[in-house]
Amino acid sequence: MPQSRNNGLPAYQQIQRAIRQRIEGKQMKHGDPVSSERELARIHGVSLMTARHALAGLEREGIVERRPGAGTFVAPPRIHFNKLMSYTEQMASRGLPPSSKVIVAKVVEREQEIAARLGLAATSRLIKIERVRHTGDEPFALETCYLPGDEFAALVDAPLARTSLFSTLEHDFDVQLAYADEEVDATVAEGRVAQLLNLHVGAPLLRIRQVIYSTKTKPVIYVIGFYRSERHSLFIRRLR
Repeated sequence: MPQSRNNGLPAYQQIQRAIRQRIEGKQMKHGDPVSSERELARIHGVSLMTARHALAGLEREGIVERRPGAGTFVAPPRIHFNKLMSYTEQMASRGLPPSSKVIVAKVVEREQEIAARLGLAATSRLIKIERVRHTGDEPFALETCYLPGDEFAALVDAPLARTSLFSTLEHDFDVQLAYADEEVDATVAEGRVAQLLNLHVGAPLLRIRQVIYSTKTKPVIYVIGFYRSERHSLFIRRLR
């Protein structure tokens, strides 16, 4: 008998839930093949059209990807920017272990524009932390964070390859982060950015610039991030 509904869910949503549960339960991982439309229709006792609709929905969500002539596969994880979260928190929300490589951790000066974004004098010292973010062994983002040097000098020696900057600020500096103002645009990989992200020159990227504020409405971090565009989705709710 066709399993058209279960617990009030339409059949295509039942198929989607079954696939999601297998991925979340680590029974399927990035790159693994997903049953074909015909196989899903047979397994779940539904029409081919219903199975096709289920896979199309998962593809729109970025959970699976279709490769012409090869089939459907579990897609690489995507990061969703609809909440202010650390990289560690983002990875945890996807059931993935965080992995970073610190490229730069030092004090810099004469960064007038960045100092201004942090509400500091042009001659202020800044802490610069540059890290490559990974999913598995694959780099997906290059993030550079700037913080006031006089307050956060100890960050130069912090183990930020394996710990969260957000949690370090919270636990070691008693700083609670509240919100961020962001600028988002499209750009392409060039020079050093392309090399660090293992991309060809001209590959599409998302560039996100953030000023992150504490609960005291004080700017604490300025971030410039370059993100592989196929790994990220922006969800925006617009109210009228």
